[in-house]
Order: sequence, then structure tokens, then C-alpha cells
Amino acid sequence: MDFETGDLVEIKNKKGIFRGIVMPRHAFSGEDIIILKLDNGYNIGIKVDDETKIKIISKGLSKKTERKSKINENGIPVSVLGTGGTIASYIDYSTGAVKPAVSQEELLLAIPEIEENYRIKSRTIFSILSENMKVKNWKVIAEEAFKDLDDSRGIIIPHGTDTMAYTASALAFMIQNLPSPIILVGAQRSSDRPSSDAYLNLIYSLKLVETDLGEVVISMHGSTSDTFVQVHRGVRARKMHTSRRDAFRSINEKPIAIIENEVRFISSYRKRSGPPVLRTGMDEKVALLYYYPNMDPEILLDIGSRMHGIIIAGTGLGHVSNDMIPVIRDLVSRGVFVGVTSQCLYGSVNLNVYSTGREMIIAGAVPLKDMLPEVAYVKLMWVLENYPGEERDKMLQNLVGEISERRVGIEYV
Repeated sequence: MDFETGDLVEIKNKKGIFRGIVMPRHAFSGEDIIILKLDNGYNIGIKVDDETKIKIISKGLSKKTERKSKINENGIPVSVLGTGGTIASYIDYSTGAVKPAVSQEELLLAIPEIEENYRIKSRTIFSILSENMKVKNWKVIAEEAFKDLDDSRGIIIPHGTDTMAYTASALAFMIQNLPSPIILVGAQRSSDRPSSDAYLNLIYSLKLVETDLGEVVISMHGSTSDTFVQVHRGVRARKMHTSRRDAFRSINEKPIAIIENEVRFISSYRKRSGPPVLRTGMDEKVALLYYYPNMDPEILLDIGSRMHGIIIAGTGLGHVSNDMIPVIRDLVSRGVFVGVTSQCLYGSVNLNVYSTGREMIIAGAVPLKDMLPEVAYVKLMWVLENYPGEERDKMLQNLVGEISERRVGIEYV
């Protein structure tokens, strides 16, 4: 049958009758698979054979929506730097497909409310999956964001959620004295799903540019329903669930703010300052090692001997087994910085309580207080390149909020 992408069809096979809009094929579609967008908004793949019956209900629309955006030249200037996360998207009504918004026009079409208050300048830096982010990508994002700080009240960076916390940490160290907030925002569920969190995360994040916030932050759903967004300090955030919309949590401190209809700050934060300082140098000879029972010390030796620094995520207060201590001593004697964090995430490393910890200190390991393992990893790369010879002092110094100055009451579930 001569059906096309965008047609409304009814397909009948052994499993039932399915009605929906024919979607474009993608790289993983088999030749015998038809992708339909159902009335509930979800896409399904249907395998067809000689016994499958397909009926065209109506032909697809021949053109996209006619709505035109109105650029508000007097709106608050905001820069949107795309990195591959599909946050803002619009429906191509000729096919029913969801497409990422990569231009100002498309972004305004996706979220009409933007044109009331904001003047968006958007560009796509690159389009990659977040697990493919490298140090070189962090540098590009930092450089591009730095360019826009002078003429933007805030910078929004749509980003994949899996490594968002790493990128946020890198930007926090690379660009300091911010005159505008840098806001990373993502979505746990794609924009073509009825349960998508993309819209709320983006529209609420824009409200931050109207405040005096001057930090790198992550702005994501604060609950499983569409009620509010939490704003997390970039060097304190972690993705704590694989798929929930409220996957992100602030660790060892409260979120900076909660956004419902308005921004409500609930803890201290750094205010806009300036002039901004850009330092993108990173020593990539740094490793992050997760200690586990029965780990062969040769693993630490092999990895550490090829690095300029290594971060160990130890157990509990930061411990490793006794047979790892001679390796730590050997690495430190070669000039390798060995920093210690905890797998527990909540709480602080303390190597003074038990004999193993004290021996680790004598061997030269540096306990890094309550810094998150991935933040310590990023910070060490940055410190080794920008402050050679000052590694210990700088790693123990609270530069951008990565170390707690005091303990606060927190929830850790």
C-alpha cells in the first residue's frame, strides 16, 4: 500500500489493531518495521508481514504549523548553547515527529511563553550523547559560554543527564567570578512523551536569569510530577536515579533554590560578580578509581604510575585495604597526587579515626573532606594544570562551593 510518513493509518496483525501516524524510519529500524505514533503520544514499532493489513485513514498534512514567533527585541537577553540534549523541541505537523530546536525561531515555536519575556540567542556547539563528553568538549563549552557573558543575563546549556554533573563541575572551575548564571538543564524523558520533563525544566530555568545568581548550576525536576524544579550547585549535584524525573540531588547541602512559579532561594549562593576569569587548562593524566574488597594493589600501581594524579573513592570514611598503602606511598614518592574521597557520598572523609586511615595519611594520601568523587576528579585535572606545585593546598581549599564550610541538615534518600 502506498502510505507515506505523516499518514494516519490503521494496522491489523496477529497482535491486534493499531492506529497512529506513520513516523520516519531511524538508523535502527528494520525494513519490515513500521513506526507509529499512537494517540497517547508514544511511539511503537510494528513488524509487518504478508498477512498484515494496512489501511490509510487520512493523508498527512502537507506543511508545518503556520504559527510564527515574535522576537521580543526588548526581552531579557539569554544565550542557549546546545550540546546534544533534546530539551526544547517542536512538532513537525507534516510527520508528527519531534525535532530538536536548534534556532531561535524553533525554540520560540516550542515554548511560546519565552517570547513574552526573553530574547533568545541560540546556537548548537555540537550534538553528542553525554557519555561521549570529553575534556575537549568541556573546554569548548566554557569558551563559548565565556564569549556570551558580556551580553547575556544568563546562559542555558541543554545537556544529556548522564554526565551533566561532570560538565557542571568543569565549568564551575573553568569560569569564575560569573556576572551571569550558567544553567545546565536536561530531560530524563524525551520531548515526544506525555511524561516529558523537558518543558518545565527549561521554562523554569529561564526564571533564574532574572535573579542575582552568579554560579554554575543544574536545574532539574524536584519531584516525579510537574510541580517544581530544584536548582543544584554544579559542584554538589549528582544523578541518583537512572530514569526518575527527580533524579538529581544536592549532596551534603540543600539545593540552592526551588522554582515553582517564582524562584525561592533556600540556601546561600554566590551572587553575580565579575569580571569573569576563564581558565580552561586541564591535565588529563588523572584517574578516578573506585576501591572494592579484594582489589589487587597492582591495579592501583598500574593505573597510578601512568597518571599525574589519582582520586580514590574509598569505603566509609575513605579507607582502602592495608595492602594498598605501600602502593600509595610509592606513587606519592614518584610525585603522583593521591586524593581520597568516599563512596558513601554523604558525609566527610576522615582518615584519623582508624589505624588504616592514619597509615594512608602517613603514606601521603590527602583526604578531600566531603568533596564528591567526580568533582574531585575534575578539580584535580584543573588544579594540576593551573596551580602546579600547589596541588595539596588548592585541593583542600573551597574554591567554588565544592567543600562544605559547615554541616547542614540534609535528606540523603
